[in-house]
Amino acid sequence: KNNIKYKNYLFNKIKRKADKDTVSRGPSKFDQSHRLNLSEVFMTFIKRVFLFLLMNMLILISISTVLSVLGVRPYLTAQGIDYQSLLMFCLAWGFGGALISLAMSRVMAKWMMGVQLVAPSSVNPDERWLQTTVERLASQAGLPAIPEVGIYQSESPNAFATGPTKSRALVAVSTGLLRNMQKQELEGVLAHEVAHIANGDMVTMTLVQGVINAFVMFFARVIAFALGQFVDSEKRGWVQYLSVTVLEIMFSILGMMAVAAFSRYREYRADGGGANLVGRGKMIAALQSLQRTVEIPNSAPQSLAAFQISAGRRSGLLALFSTHPPLGERIRKLQQT
Repeated sequence: KNNIKYKNYLFNKIKRKADKDTVSRGPSKFDQSHRLNLSEVFMTFIKRVFLFLLMNMLILISISTVLSVLGVRPYLTAQGIDYQSLLMFCLAWGFGGALISLAMSRVMAKWMMGVQLVAPSSVNPDERWLQTTVERLASQAGLPAIPEVGIYQSESPNAFATGPTKSRALVAVSTGLLRNMQKQELEGVLAHEVAHIANGDMVTMTLVQGVINAFVMFFARVIAFALGQFVDSEKRGWVQYLSVTVLEIMFSILGMMAVAAFSRYREYRADGGGANLVGRGKMIAALQSLQRTVEIPNSAPQSLAAFQISAGRRSGLLALFSTHPPLGERIRKLQQT
């Protein structure tokens, strides 16, 4: 009995010491890194929500001010729809939001993606290579100014170009891209992004989106007004309001398909432009490298999807909403050119 009691005493003493050591040491490195990752994800989400709200507040204030200055009257009158006022209203809201987003695209991309700009005087060999390569490609493409060059943290091997004009552009690459690609493949990616800038794709995408927005708003309100004439005056307001909401959703879906189709055409052009800058072999090698790593999740927000070199694969009806053609199809087009 005494021997058993002594063993229990030793066991409890060792257990208490182990518990005390665990408390004094604190959480393990795995726990700390896991909490840090969760914290970073949460802070990134909060930052994106804040920027989204800030952007929409700026759009709301700016467009309301413009409509007031232009003296645009309410488009619903006692006689029916004032089509001129309705058209002005839809153009202001349709293009206003798109143009403000374009004007702030470079700044917003830096904030949302946490892009760290590469200093022209950087001594880091990878950063220096990125800077000199973009400078050379920009000169070949005839750009009026050298785009800013940046790096953002993401396991997804990707890159994007954005900016309001050819003189105020940004080319950013992910850390995953730098780790997974060889220099000649990376050169193809950079050439693709510089071709986007040279083609003025950011501006054309904004104009297309503005036209789609204006058409959606205009026709939704015209049809909703017509539907409201079939009910009595007491229910007319609710019918028109609900009709506008449903029709805008339906027309927006069709509009998204049109914008996505134009974006896919734009990607083929950028592939061709990249091939002209660095050669078809390097451009194909870049796309083939992306094809091997396409399963890695993309951390970029949807607002930047159209300006990246690659997006996730979609099939069936979802393919109609894809901003990028399948990588295999893009490779085949380059091989046939």
